[in-house]
Amino acid sequence: MKTIRTIGVLTSGGDAPGMNACIRAITRSAVYNGWKVYGILRGYEGLINDEFVELTTEKVSGTIQKGGTILKTARSKAFMTEEGRAKAYENIVSHGIDALLVIGGNGSLSGAQAFAREYDIPIVGLPGTIDNDLYGTDLTIGYDTALNTIVECVDKIRDTASSHDRIFFVEVMGRDAGFLAQNSAIAAGAEAAIIPEDQTDVDQLAQFISRGVRKSKNSSIVIVSESKSEGHGGAMYYAERVRNEYPEYDVRVTILGHLQRGGTPTASDRILASRMGYASIEALQEGQRNIMIGIQNDEIVYVPISKAIKKDKPIDKELINVLSVLSI
Repeated sequence: MKTIRTIGVLTSGGDAPGMNACIRAITRSAVYNGWKVYGILRGYEGLINDEFVELTTEKVSGTIQKGGTILKTARSKAFMTEEGRAKAYENIVSHGIDALLVIGGNGSLSGAQAFAREYDIPIVGLPGTIDNDLYGTDLTIGYDTALNTIVECVDKIRDTASSHDRIFFVEVMGRDAGFLAQNSAIAAGAEAAIIPEDQTDVDQLAQFISRGVRKSKNSSIVIVSESKSEGHGGAMYYAERVRNEYPEYDVRVTILGHLQRGGTPTASDRILASRMGYASIEALQEGQRNIMIGIQNDEIVYVPISKAIKKDKPIDKELINVLSVLSI
């Protein structure tokens, strides 16, 4: 096993609150072990374009409370090509980097897996995504903060919904996974959640109208996961259906969008990111490679990257029952 003396760390894909706390933990844990740390700017694009900066304990000071990512992030079409990955590896070798740490979601870890297949470099992934949709970990970095942001927004929307006797469709992120929608609906006392995992033959809107809108309630809030496809799904789609099929109801739409990505990370996300960052350095010391750091039952676990990105993370169907009962 090659001795590790220098590591590279990058953030890729959508930013998530807590990424900076993770970068800080990685940097300080590595420096503690006598390793050199390079931060790679703008994700895989920076890896290809040779945008490397040395990270020190001082450089990550005062970052734990910041949202976004100090290393910046970007999508990279070039990294999807063999030529792009070859250039990235060339830069890794020229900087003497012995291992690469990637903080990001499904797409970012898929890129890491492709890279690891082609080149002999240990890679450790860290789950940084507000969607909480990576298999093998109970929580992802940024999820708790996004959830709290949504609940705060919905609480404010509830005030105006009640004042005007309206149905509000509130669209949240998570086109492939309903964790944000389902849990924010429970936390905010919403009447329903429309999520990808519940897309059965049952018409979720008809079900909500028949069960959820009653004379005892003068307003309703429905949390909707954003849609994968144009024109079918998402808050606008369901609001338009209500206007056409149930014109007696006054409907409004709020799309929270990038509000959900920003903001100061919660204590939970800071602790999670710190634990995972520290664990990633321990994993490299143990000779681990091509794994993602996860957390299960409050214990750090190592998950093969191939499993983390290929397997669908199931939502707890009991949550659907909880919301259904508590929204009466």
